[in-house]
Amino acid sequence: MKFAETEKYLLSLGNEVSAMKLGLDSIRILLAALGNPQNNYLKVQVAGTNGKGSVCAFLGSICTRAGIETGIYTSPHLISITERVRIGARDINEENFALYATKVREISERLVADGELESVPTFFEQVTAIALLAFAEAKVELAILETGLGGRFDATTAASAEIAAITSISIDHQEYLGDTIEEIAAEKAAIIQRGAIAIIGEQQPEVMDVLLARCREVGVIPFTDCKASVRAIDMANKSVVASFRSKRGLYSDPNLGLKGRHQIENARIAVMLADTLRYDFGFDLSADDVVDGLENARHPGRIEFHEQYLFDGAHNTGGAKALREFLDEFVDKPITLVFGAMRDKDVNDGLEILLPKAERIILTKPSNERALTAEKIAESIPDGYDSERVVLTENVTEAIEAANKLVGEGIILVTGSLYLVGEVKGFIE
Repeated sequence: MKFAETEKYLLSLGNEVSAMKLGLDSIRILLAALGNPQNNYLKVQVAGTNGKGSVCAFLGSICTRAGIETGIYTSPHLISITERVRIGARDINEENFALYATKVREISERLVADGELESVPTFFEQVTAIALLAFAEAKVELAILETGLGGRFDATTAASAEIAAITSISIDHQEYLGDTIEEIAAEKAAIIQRGAIAIIGEQQPEVMDVLLARCREVGVIPFTDCKASVRAIDMANKSVVASFRSKRGLYSDPNLGLKGRHQIENARIAVMLADTLRYDFGFDLSADDVVDGLENARHPGRIEFHEQYLFDGAHNTGGAKALREFLDEFVDKPITLVFGAMRDKDVNDGLEILLPKAERIILTKPSNERALTAEKIAESIPDGYDSERVVLTENVTEAIEAANKLVGEGIILVTGSLYLVGEVKGFIE
């Protein structure tokens, strides 16, 4: 298949969330038929509600700076599906993506024909297999895998990572993961497997209890000990200078490449992961590599400025709070808010948190089958908000045209969904 045909085929498998199939049997059978490519390198798997992509970005930057051959698998993508598979500092090219996708499709269809699978693996399962195969072909030493949803039944968990990291956990995706914070934590804790090393970030007490219980169950001693402190605020770059001290080293004063105070915690987890790679697995990683990596990390679509635009895919309450804290501290210009969201998200909290910062709000519907209409989002606008400051649009093109007319000398904040961020970035770039 050529790249365009590859994209069309993968999208025909259905939306990666609504068409998701919980369970690891299909992906394990597929990987076995591919020769279990994931067994050719060390794996770090990162799960959590917020921050897991940022941890992957920090750690990937550290390892690349150290000269470690590294593969990074993240989701979702913003503009091109190739963004999900990075080898070193570069996205996989379209030709190689199509090559591996063709192999995965052919084997998937053969497994169905032979009766080993009832149906072809899902979009996310096949893209995960493409990434793991690409990493093996590129002879990476390390793969960093961002969990797609939950943990227990996520396709990335079939890779059986030797190192598991858990970022902040909060309520999200209840229809798949459970109604209580404890149930959700248990789903994510399942990525910690017997014989692995676990890195656990700061958590609510009830969440930490679940995670520590999982560690005891599988005989794993978790790492949690790394102190972080704020050294300075760089207002010009809208960034934070922090320092990190673990039992294994001191990492002095990196000016974090990812913006916002909430990134200190994600950087702290990445430091513990770097320590683990260095001291437990013998990777050649220096303190300078860690500092340089933290400073040079990039994560598109997460508090990312582009001319008058500020992009952030804050899609849940925790993300909206982190974005609001950043706006309060670093943004003093009038804000025109462009907002869109998916049906499985509770938009009430996000709007309540962000609306006080907006001079006006433009509601829109991303071109995704799971997206809410602008009219539906408008029902969640808190009582008392001036309706004359609200603009409803049918699509992203209308929303950006309206924002450009209204923004003046301020900024256009695009948020509420990474799918919206990706569509707007594609439109303006």
